[in-house]
Amino acid sequence: DPEGGIPRLIEIMRQLRDPNFGCPWDLEQDFFSIAPYTIEEAYEVVDAIEQQNWQELKNELGDLLLQTVFHSQLANEANLFSFEDVVNQVCNKMITRHPHVFGDNKKKKSADEQIKDWETQKEVERVLKDKKGTLDDVALALPALKRAIKLQIRAARVGFDWTEIDKVLDKIIEECEELICARKAKEQKEIFEEFGDLLFTIVNLGRHLKVDPEDALRAANSKFVNRFSYIENNFINAGNELDRSNLADMERLWEEAKLLEKK
Repeated sequence: DPEGGIPRLIEIMRQLRDPNFGCPWDLEQDFFSIAPYTIEEAYEVVDAIEQQNWQELKNELGDLLLQTVFHSQLANEANLFSFEDVVNQVCNKMITRHPHVFGDNKKKKSADEQIKDWETQKEVERVLKDKKGTLDDVALALPALKRAIKLQIRAARVGFDWTEIDKVLDKIIEECEELICARKAKEQKEIFEEFGDLLFTIVNLGRHLKVDPEDALRAANSKFVNRFSYIENNFINAGNELDRSNLADMERLWEEAKLLEKK
């Protein structure tokens, strides 16, 4: 049925995993082998959004949904849970975490109030799961920047946090000085460690400034690509080769690109 929706997708996946008539590649997969594809599809969804390519977003959301169905089919075969269990669980979670919408005492809340209540409810759920340590269930597989934010937020909930942004800035200066010392000593292990500490503290600054480090870095990446492309195109249009140019000319064009962005 071309209009079969979710049931159609579940049946397609079931047939792909059929031991006798399924697809050899799909039959070889397990949770671990398809996990990287799940992460990749999530990033492709974000990429489509950033490009405002809504037709591609529709396509990428379908690919991401397929990953959920794939994992659910594997779980169903192992008698762990079904796709319906996944859907029911997330529905229950949304209702539980939004008592102001679905509860008896409905009330309007600001986004900040909801974030605080959301975190409080998550803490209750964490206790019920018998997660004893404050940082116990912050997933290891998260991208490093995202995990750093989550670790810091979790620690802040129990009071382990700077109360002033200036103190975070002071810590960044301190970490920079330690990195300089490690570099002068030419201790690669210490350079690695101090560089990590500096990144972690910069993430903390972003959190205090209400700036998502991942979003900020993505924007910086895009800005770099645009400015570098301006440099490259100018050299190509002039009949010159970029790798034979000098840095002074590149920097002059870089500054031109910056000025054009402001117009």
